[in-house]
Amino acid sequence: MENPTDSTAAARHARFGALPERIRYEDMVVEKSVTASAPTRNAHAPESQWTTFSCLALDLGL
Repeated sequence: MENPTDSTAAARHARFGALPERIRYEDMVVEKSVTASAPTRNAHAPESQWTTFSCLALDLGL
């Protein structure tokens, strides 16, 4: 009769006994071309700045 710890050790070694195959750096990197961003997208607009920040007093209606 086989020892239960031996069978679990054998199963664990079968599953985790070897490291996975190495992944090449080239396979992990994706290169994309960059397009120019619209200058108006990042432009400063003081009249609409209040919409981007959260204020607890405004959220509570105070």
